[in-house]
Amino acid sequence: MLKCLMTLIFSTLALSLLLPLGAHAADPGFCRDYATAAVRQVEISRSTAACNRGVGPRWTTDYRVHFDWCLGANPAAVEAERGARTNWIRSCRGM
Repeated sequence: MLKCLMTLIFSTLALSLLLPLGAHAADPGFCRDYATAAVRQVEISRSTAACNRGVGPRWTTDYRVHFDWCLGANPAAVEAERGARTNWIRSCRGM
């Protein structure tokens, strides 16, 4: 009985230590800032002929699409998406 209890306690402790290592979704405040910046980036892209990609969710002006995606995404993925738009805009404006 004691062995089972110790195994249960150890397993619960081990699991609780591993949970923080998993992917965490971004918080709403972070996502509001991200979605606002994403829409601005898309507007900049669309205002420059060489930059106007205009396809896919990355390039939509729909704030809600960016916000909702962010809520379910890992913050590192959100930053990578922002960076991808930034890099595209920098590269096409230099054309």
